[in-house]
Amino acid sequence: MKRNVILGLCLLWIVNTYAQNFADFFQDKTLRVDYIFTGDAKHQSIYLDELSRLPSWAGRRHHLSELPLEGNGQITMTDLETRKCIYKTSFSSLFQEWLSTDEAQETAKGFENSFLLPYPQRPAEVEITLLTPSKKAMASLKHTVRPDDILIHERGTSHITPHKYMLKNGKEADCIDVAILAEGYTEAEMEQFYKDAEKACESLFFYEPFKSMKNKFNMVAVASPSEDSGVSVPRKNDWKQTAFNSHFDTFYSDRYLTTSRVKSIHNALAGIPYEHIIILANTEEYGGGGIYNSYTLTAAHHSTFKPVVAHEFGHSFGGLGDEYFYDNDVMTDTYPLDVEPWEPNITTQIDFPSKWKDMLPTGTPIPTPSEMRDKYPVGVYEGGGYSAKGIYRPSFDCRMRTNEYPEFCPVCQRAIRRIIEFYTNK
Repeated sequence: MKRNVILGLCLLWIVNTYAQNFADFFQDKTLRVDYIFTGDAKHQSIYLDELSRLPSWAGRRHHLSELPLEGNGQITMTDLETRKCIYKTSFSSLFQEWLSTDEAQETAKGFENSFLLPYPQRPAEVEITLLTPSKKAMASLKHTVRPDDILIHERGTSHITPHKYMLKNGKEADCIDVAILAEGYTEAEMEQFYKDAEKACESLFFYEPFKSMKNKFNMVAVASPSEDSGVSVPRKNDWKQTAFNSHFDTFYSDRYLTTSRVKSIHNALAGIPYEHIIILANTEEYGGGGIYNSYTLTAAHHSTFKPVVAHEFGHSFGGLGDEYFYDNDVMTDTYPLDVEPWEPNITTQIDFPSKWKDMLPTGTPIPTPSEMRDKYPVGVYEGGGYSAKGIYRPSFDCRMRTNEYPEFCPVCQRAIRRIIEFYTNK
């Protein structure tokens, strides 16, 4: 017994020693780092574009050197003096999705990417790494950030985009701050945007676990104006001049609504506390997109807006994978079958115990036959991650599979709850 107590005390000391105190390493400001991801299917590179300083830090102040999910890329900040890892974050990118397309076999492109880091008190080394679907490094870059560098762009002290809070539950240090931006709304349409932003909040908090954990969020609507009303639909030769140059037909998929002009999104938010981003597109076309720790972009005036905004936020906030699959889908074969996906709601069964195995009722058949869906609300159903074979999802249906299903499945709910708790529990 005495030995166990001593061991426990030693482990506690190690944990407390390793834990980072935010005020020891960071100022209450945000370092925005802009990169360009470039290359083609064979060769990829990362280039530093610009550094910016924002007036306050809205992100987490605890679990600083931990990751809730692996993501398709990671950023690590190391204090140069002590060589301690003082912050980590993970993400996915449109560039990495594009690498799986036929176009990436034929040409090279560059994509903007922006990330928010706490502002260091002392010089720090930042390392960013992009990972392949097999979780191997495809490209990386190290660079030093010196907090007194005169070329770090000061942003957010003037010319702040008009905004108002839809939901305010507490200080930015205590809540998850979500910014809702206007895309394809002219100055004259901003009252409609605010109504749509309110509808987006109602839609999101209709679903569990967002509903029961609503008090963990602040939601701010940001009236970013566009020259034209609506968004671009290339297949109809309909191009608009909008705040973030978003468009449908991404990767030639009709429903995929994205933008690669990420810097313009963050410029519109300078001076407003934010961690996560929802962009509302002023269009009746069907579609959307969600990229982990980047943004949700969704059509605000389609009849399926309510379930779609929740689905896409499941991607961008919760890191959830798509559970649907179609024959000849543009994203088929996204996931190698010999690697466990990092998304918490799909599995190749390579490392199933790390997923939802603990939630399976005793005797659950693996794989679970679809005709047994009523008996096993949580099972191992084949088909997901855009592939009909070799990838499995936790429930027969879920908010991450179809628009008609009324809720997130139990596994997705647990995954989202864990993310919320990671950001808000000290």
